[in-house]
Amino acid sequence: MSRSEQLFERAKAVLPGGVNSPVRAFRAVGGTPFFVATAAGARLTDVDGRIYLDYVCSWGPLILGHAHPAVLEAIRAAADRGWSYGAPCEAEVDLAEQVRRRMPAVEMVRFVNSGTEATMAAVRLARAATGRSLILKFEGCYHGHADGFLVKAGSGVATLGLPDSPGVPAALAELTVTLPFNDGDAVERLFQRRGAELAAVIVEPYVGNAGFIAPEPGFHAALRAHCDRFGALLIFDEVMTGFRVAAGGAQERLGVRPDLTTLGKIVGGGMPVGAYGGRVDLMRRVAPEGPVYQAGTLAGNPVAMAAGLATLRETERPGFYEALERRTARLVAGIGDAARRHGVPVTAGHAGSLWGLYFAPGPVRNFAQAKGSDTALFARWHRAALARGVFLAPSAFEAGFVSSAHTDADIDVTIAQLDEGLGEALAR
Repeated sequence: MSRSEQLFERAKAVLPGGVNSPVRAFRAVGGTPFFVATAAGARLTDVDGRIYLDYVCSWGPLILGHAHPAVLEAIRAAADRGWSYGAPCEAEVDLAEQVRRRMPAVEMVRFVNSGTEATMAAVRLARAATGRSLILKFEGCYHGHADGFLVKAGSGVATLGLPDSPGVPAALAELTVTLPFNDGDAVERLFQRRGAELAAVIVEPYVGNAGFIAPEPGFHAALRAHCDRFGALLIFDEVMTGFRVAAGGAQERLGVRPDLTTLGKIVGGGMPVGAYGGRVDLMRRVAPEGPVYQAGTLAGNPVAMAAGLATLRETERPGFYEALERRTARLVAGIGDAARRHGVPVTAGHAGSLWGLYFAPGPVRNFAQAKGSDTALFARWHRAALARGVFLAPSAFEAGFVSSAHTDADIDVTIAQLDEGLGEALAR
């Protein structure tokens, strides 16, 4: 028995499913999850000494790769000064100013400890500002594990095939309306019917929690127009896309300005950080300036702020995003070419360094179409890739990530290994 297998057996006795986040358990792809010993650059090393090229990147935060020297130095320096104050520190202000400069729509920001906290608080603020209760979300989009979001959600909910919202009171679930992503006609009909009840529309601008689904041209602009007409707020959940698909996030790439934005992952540089922000008139409603209450003992933690600030500063180097997008495009094209050589229908895409594919002929415009992909083939391919030292997200319904630590040579090796792995998966 490998060291990872031994640890997993121990973990299952003390952790639900042996993990602290469901998709890590490998239920959708089979096998035993490996346990990480160390990580550096684009690679993970497990407790058995096996090395993997990593395209999970801690599920998105590590745009610079693991243990980047500049971020590590910032973390060490911050920790030397104490790692939790329960009082304000300068780094909070520095990071807030950096976020506002990169995302002009985020005129004021509040830091929290996770993306889930950020989306919870943003929806609470939207309801308070509008005096309405109804929220519109899209099928397959994942906005964290708060009660109102676990309705036709993506990420681990989709991966494990769980019921929509067990444990969520029906009365609360009824306050969330869901529609297919990219269905502009359905959105228009809903607004015509219930627009006066809607507090907000919350959306992943590029869906990354049901695989990778790009928006149809004009879809988000239409959301913006409907919200303006009916007095609802538009919330961009950029926990995944923020500072990932462009320097200013999806809102920069799409040219659409939301009322509120939620952030996580990259904004904390791999530390537990989330944030929500937007128009000043909305954010001034948040306590202590206004009546909308939200608080957190570790919010604005000095070590986490330092990690986020160091990460964002590194991404400002000339050509950073352009080089990252080129490498991601090469990876996606290479995998697609390999699949076609094997006679396998594939739909693949990317935005910046966020990418994904489905073993399906496509197009994949929404979650229903994503669920029609060949998940059994994906599972076999995942196992074959892992055996060849390539770590992909252990789910057909999760996006992948490329970091600046991935070299052109890494991309070439990955394409070759995934090509060979697909041949093995098809032979089984």
